[in-house]
Amino acid sequence: MKNKIKHIAIGLSAVLTVVSCKNDDFLDKYPPDAFTEPSYFKTEQELSFFANRFYGSLPLSILQHRDTQSDNMVPNSPDNFLFGTYTVPSEGGGWDTGAWNGIRNCNFFLENYQKVPGNTKEKYAAEVRFFRALYYWEKVVRFGDVPLILKKVGDASPEIYGPREPHKKVMDEVLKDLDFAIQHLPEKASAEAGRLHKDAALALKSRIALWEGTFRKYHNLGDERVFLEAAVDASEKLMAKGYEIYSTGKPNQDYRDLFIKDNLAGNKEAIFHRHYLRSVETGRHEYSRYAKGSNNGCSKDFMEYYLFKDGKPISTTSYAYDDSTPSKEAENRDPRYAQTIATPGFVKTSSNPPLIVNLPEIGTPVTTTGYWFIKGMSSDPKQEEAYSSDTDMFIFRYAEVLLNYAEAKYELGTLSQADLDRTINKIRDRVAMPHLTMDAVADANASDYGYDVAPILYEIRRERRVELVGEGFRFNDILRWKAGKLFNNPKTIRGMKLTDELKAEYATDAVKKLPVDSDKYLIVYPAYPNGRTWNDKMYLYPIPTDELKLVGYKQNPGWD
Repeated sequence: MKNKIKHIAIGLSAVLTVVSCKNDDFLDKYPPDAFTEPSYFKTEQELSFFANRFYGSLPLSILQHRDTQSDNMVPNSPDNFLFGTYTVPSEGGGWDTGAWNGIRNCNFFLENYQKVPGNTKEKYAAEVRFFRALYYWEKVVRFGDVPLILKKVGDASPEIYGPREPHKKVMDEVLKDLDFAIQHLPEKASAEAGRLHKDAALALKSRIALWEGTFRKYHNLGDERVFLEAAVDASEKLMAKGYEIYSTGKPNQDYRDLFIKDNLAGNKEAIFHRHYLRSVETGRHEYSRYAKGSNNGCSKDFMEYYLFKDGKPISTTSYAYDDSTPSKEAENRDPRYAQTIATPGFVKTSSNPPLIVNLPEIGTPVTTTGYWFIKGMSSDPKQEEAYSSDTDMFIFRYAEVLLNYAEAKYELGTLSQADLDRTINKIRDRVAMPHLTMDAVADANASDYGYDVAPILYEIRRERRVELVGEGFRFNDILRWKAGKLFNNPKTIRGMKLTDELKAEYATDAVKKLPVDSDKYLIVYPAYPNGRTWNDKMYLYPIPTDELKLVGYKQNPGWD
């Protein structure tokens, strides 16, 4: 399994196929992280080659392991951070010199690119500032206050060990970088295939601005409106560009099909995506193969978030709810349920004859919880071949932008029914779910956020969790909402109900011996039968001790 993960990481972090051109000579001229004055900043092609190195950082959205550090999924091994066993590292930990190389390379480029003659160099500067914004945001999410370095520095320069600047000041600079990128990147229609364009920068701004605006609000930092308004503005600009939620009128199929396409070009939900080519070595992955033995699974808590076909939750639905068997639990649920989780009758492999899932493969590497995550996993036998899958993956998709818009409008106090109809209800139309209305009723079984959440906001957050599951948003969402108490619910690490009657349907004694709690829910971590407890210090990661000693930084709260 470790080898599989390694190959996935290599394949999926490679530069976009269309821009991973042969440039060995260029790289030989200048080591990527050696900050000496180069002699090659002479042509726009060299600017392009330099910018290529950042493309491996683009955030691919469909990777099963991206939600393992959340309440959505329960991996085979407990996450040491969420279970309170993470200790302050002596070095590394995301703060070592190498972890800042992306930002330093961006700064190096930005201080040199003006030397190049030509009319398109600002386009490459815009690409680099896009990535600098991304890198700095990721640092702020992890550590809060960080050094703010916007010029080239060497390893020995005192600036590299500069003071930690306030979170808000750093994020103000991130917004400036994003605005520069939006201004100077080409329109999507005129951009080189696979390279950044205005719409990608707008999508990143929509994402980051929502995160920062809500983080400022719920962590009482103040000045949240400027970012919430930026999220609305970026989203509105994209909403005016003709994007649409992918649908062919097949509510029981379209959501699943969206994530297993071998070519997203022309798909109106794809703002920016990674295209894979079976004929190119770095243009392949093996996600489908890996997903069929990932030692992972969705949590019972996540599964209970799915509404029923009447648009209501378990607490108020007109349908009977029975989770004593996988088939009964899936009855009359939001169609995304069966297009995200393998339910009885799911075609595991469309061979001849096809391989069909009848019972969840618990007690095996397929799934830890019984809720086998199949989003993005193709049943095509060709996609199961080692390192040969060529299904495309989203980097930015339109559904996220619509969700960002609706949430930002609510937080600004300007959300209307018309806003819901052009955002969340467009997403629900794909799966023929009833529309969300402004008079949403409170869920009697609502999760404990640690504070009161208005019913309409609760439903906006529910929609986000269900629509974007597995795409890497959930942990960051919990951080920005200051909602760590959600992890205290034991169902966030529980699996399916495994009654004695259901156990009897399995042929293997291993399944019959699996531990369950008093409600018959599968216990994934016997060492933690009562769940886990959130500590507010975990809203930030600690700074490694070598940096504390070297520079005299103050440790993040609670990690002393």
